[in-house]
Amino acid sequence: MFEKYIVCENSLRHRGDGRPGGEIEVRMPYYRGLFLSMVEAVDLTLDGQPVPPGRTTFTVRDSTYTFAEMPHVTGDRWEMGERAVLAFEADEPLAPGAHDVAVVVRLRISYMPVSGGGRDHKQLVLEGA
Repeated sequence: MFEKYIVCENSLRHRGDGRPGGEIEVRMPYYRGLFLSMVEAVDLTLDGQPVPPGRTTFTVRDSTYTFAEMPHVTGDRWEMGERAVLAFEADEPLAPGAHDVAVVVRLRISYMPVSGGGRDHKQLVLEGA
C-alpha cells in the first residue's frame, strides 16, 4: 500500500561530503515505525546497476549507520512517514539530469511469517553541481 511513497520525489542530490555518489530520501513502506534492527535491507539500483550495500549508508534523523551495523541497532527507530537518507558511493561523479532509481526495502516484522517491505521505482533528476 505504501510502496509508491518509498522513493521521495525531487530528493536526488550530490553527497554532502563531496565524494562521488549521491543521496536520496526514502520512506518506510509500513504503517508503523520499526527499530532499525528490523530493517533487513534497503537495496538501491541506479540506472539499472545495483549499488552494493557496502557502498551505502542509512541516516535517520542525525544518526548514520552502515547496513552491517543495522541488525544491532535496537535504540533507534525509523518512523512511518519519516524521511531517511540513503547515501551511496560511486566510482565517478553523477552526471546532472534524469536517473532511474529503484529501491527495495525488506523489513522483519515479528508477526509476519514472510519478510515485509516493498519496492518503488522513479525517475529522479539531479540538478547541476
